[in-house]
Amino acid sequence: MTLYDSMLAAADPSQVEGLSRFFKTAPGQYGEGDKFLGIKVPVTRSIVKACWKSTDFEELERCIGSEYHEIRLAALLTLVEIFSHAKQYARNEAACHSERSEESLRSRCIDFYLSHTDSINNWDLVDLSCYPLLGAWLLDKDRSILYDLARSGKTIWEQRIGIVSTMTFIRYGQLDDTFAIADILLHHQHDLIHKAVGWLLREAGKRDRDALEAYLQGQPGICHSELSEESASRYRQMPRYLQMPRTMLRYAIEKFPESERRRYLKGEVRG
Repeated sequence: MTLYDSMLAAADPSQVEGLSRFFKTAPGQYGEGDKFLGIKVPVTRSIVKACWKSTDFEELERCIGSEYHEIRLAALLTLVEIFSHAKQYARNEAACHSERSEESLRSRCIDFYLSHTDSINNWDLVDLSCYPLLGAWLLDKDRSILYDLARSGKTIWEQRIGIVSTMTFIRYGQLDDTFAIADILLHHQHDLIHKAVGWLLREAGKRDRDALEAYLQGQPGICHSELSEESASRYRQMPRYLQMPRTMLRYAIEKFPESERRRYLKGEVRG
């Protein structure tokens, strides 16, 4: 069976209500209108594992355009597998693609990903795909696209891609982009961006605690475009941690000792 048909066959109606509630699909919520088959992530991963070698880009196109959340996730996870095993996939005749090299296949995966961000429309779809794809691709390349996404993304999901993609850089000990993109999103209005930025700052802090503390106690060089010049001027005089939405700060300092977390939350830390 194809990837699409395998996902349809795994549908579990008993899980639909719970997943719809978890991913906030009610009117006015961030996942409004999304549809579910009732397939949990481990099941989706097992289907992807069985199907990715024989899935071509035409099938990926079919899946990423699905009205069902889980089928779009399957498309993204399959894309990650193709990208990560490009050399093996390129030798697989059943894949029916025309790429002549591993690099061109990986490039095609990134082009596919960036041309379908309108279908990457919930936090799990972003978080399970962007850094193994876009982050990995940009390890040895110009990273300005992430800054563009964070600053000017059409949706909160594109903006989230901008920051979460830096997870790959963090894992290689490269923290500067995470801090710089966090500055772009420092005054963002949406809770899901607050959580993402705080999460990535926390991960950066696991690599270099001193660097995170320097970031939190320093002053930003970039202010969010939604701020008035008066507000931006005032904020530039304040340490970042005092400017952060509470959720972002809580996520960022989660691994700090309890006494130090309390000092940050009370605004008592000075560089």
